[in-house]
Amino acid sequence: MLAVAPGSAAAQNVESAGSHAESCVGGQAGGFACSSVDLLSFVPRSAIGGAAARVNDLWGWTDPQSGREYGLIGLSNGTAFVDVTIPEQPEYIGILPTQSYESAWRDIKVYANHAFIVAEASSHGVQVFDLTRLRAVTARPATFAPDAVYTGIGSAHNIAVNEETGFAYSVGSRGGDFLCGPGLHMIDVRLPTQPALAGCFAHSGTGRAGTGYTHDAHCVIYRGPDGDHSGKEICVGANENYISIADVTDKRSPRIVASGTYPTSNYIHQGWFTDDHRYFLQNDELDESRSVVMRTTTYIWDLTDLDAPVVHGTYEGPTTASDHNLYVVNHWAYMANYRAGLQVVDFTDINRPREVAFFDTYPASDLPGTTGAWSVYPFFDSGNVLVSSIEDGFFILRPPFNKSIGVDNEQPTGGLSVDVFPNPATDVGFVRIETDSASDIDVLVFDVLGREVNRIRAGTLSGGASRTVRLDAAKLAAGRYVLQVRGRDGFVNRLITVAG
Repeated sequence: MLAVAPGSAAAQNVESAGSHAESCVGGQAGGFACSSVDLLSFVPRSAIGGAAARVNDLWGWTDPQSGREYGLIGLSNGTAFVDVTIPEQPEYIGILPTQSYESAWRDIKVYANHAFIVAEASSHGVQVFDLTRLRAVTARPATFAPDAVYTGIGSAHNIAVNEETGFAYSVGSRGGDFLCGPGLHMIDVRLPTQPALAGCFAHSGTGRAGTGYTHDAHCVIYRGPDGDHSGKEICVGANENYISIADVTDKRSPRIVASGTYPTSNYIHQGWFTDDHRYFLQNDELDESRSVVMRTTTYIWDLTDLDAPVVHGTYEGPTTASDHNLYVVNHWAYMANYRAGLQVVDFTDINRPREVAFFDTYPASDLPGTTGAWSVYPFFDSGNVLVSSIEDGFFILRPPFNKSIGVDNEQPTGGLSVDVFPNPATDVGFVRIETDSASDIDVLVFDVLGREVNRIRAGTLSGGASRTVRLDAAKLAAGRYVLQVRGRDGFVNRLITVAG
């Protein structure tokens, strides 16, 4: 059991690091307001970096050899490594101390089993850490040294990595051996422990000072609808007062593609492409606190024509909290919105995005401000999600959708359709199944941890037939489950709730 830091917001609600998962039932999990997000555990900052350490950004790594999942947690005094494979029993492996002095801003990304870490601290550079070293640690917690340090920069606000190409992009950089400026400082990390300067890019006229300052960036091999740029390496930078679109395919000769802004721009902070690269979802850190907008606002850029980006629309959240970081998995955006905590928004219909889940990590307030949830990591195959909380530590959460067990996610099945009633269920539920083609049908139920808790053999259905099977809900604990109906060619998932 991990002790919770006294007096923190999380300490008022969590009494242990979670020897068991607490399902979101009746709008609460472990004393936190929630909807469709379960609390798996909470790790206080005192347990990973000391009570004086502040938490900032975070990332994740999955060991390709073992499949184990690790949280890489940014702290003011270094980077903590936590094994979160068993989410109810996270294990603190050790810490890589800061390269120079402490900083409230630290950022981490991963390429080829190596972490690349920057901080807003002079002479810090880019720390390179071989994450496979975590496999052999027996005496815990360990104190690590970096495997390499890139000194081409001194400090940096952030770092982006394109894992497809093997290039890292330090942004908001200052000092160091190569004075690239505050835009994209491009680093070849294909040999991770031998990082090398690849090029510089600054989008003149953007940034508050007009110097091309980039606060954050998302770089991809572009596969969107604009054929003129297909296959190019494109970076979209959040440049304070503009988004900056750059073609960085040739690192020695990067070029400006376009820029864009909007009337309510106050601080364009960060953003992420949708999976089809048609849209870019972007947050503005200061528009809420300056009362330019009345609710948490996400800007939806239409990048159908990369040379002419336009704001397609906005999504307004249910609170007035300031937004900070967001990432996209499939058609869901996972948002760390400071005092509102984690919000999950479905952008399947880009014209009608809707919140489908949330977990309020900061119960004291939903007002604008820069306390609470800093960032979110939603890319684990397990579907578990990490959320860092500045004053408290980090949460391991489980929204009811992920890469392996998605909610309301229909795969091609030759016409398989499913209806569950009543939902929520108490003692008994029923599952009505129809199929257009002959198929053997199984009904499976998974709990919040992805464990199979029930299986019903529905038998063989002929094409055009339907069948209703009985689900004994009384044998299931109260909470949320994923019901999966499997046919010959695929499956259909449905989120169900069992009432206590």
